[in-house]
Amino acid sequence: MQRPSFVSMVKRMSEAKYEPGQSFPLQFVWRLPDNGFLRAVFQAEVTELDHKAEKYVVRLSRLLGGRADDAEGTAEPVTTLEGDYWDLIRRITGRRIVIAFEADDGRPLYLKLETLTGEHNYFARYDASGIGDVAQDDATR
Repeated sequence: MQRPSFVSMVKRMSEAKYEPGQSFPLQFVWRLPDNGFLRAVFQAEVTELDHKAEKYVVRLSRLLGGRADDAEGTAEPVTTLEGDYWDLIRRITGRRIVIAFEADDGRPLYLKLETLTGEHNYFARYDASGIGDVAQDDATR
């Protein structure tokens, strides 16, 4: 009797709910130095699927909204999303990132502040890699 291979026994952790050309809201949360939080919701347009890695390649096409919370989670007064951090958030618009399939469930993704400030290249590494048609897209921007 032949034993099943390890690969055949492994169940997929998640499946893509969206196909290229479709989009979904994607929420990021960053903890600020004063222990407050910034929340930003983007429209994530699916450009590619990597079924083997169970990941989407998405373009953050539009900032849908956001809010700032203090350390206790109380919403700060909205002043039309102004300030240095909001300027950095707006600069993410248009970037392509790789994100796990399960990110399409609407729950917020908590990221280190360094991903927003650029000290970590999370929002720039896909565009900088030359993967796919990104180099051509950059030339037309």
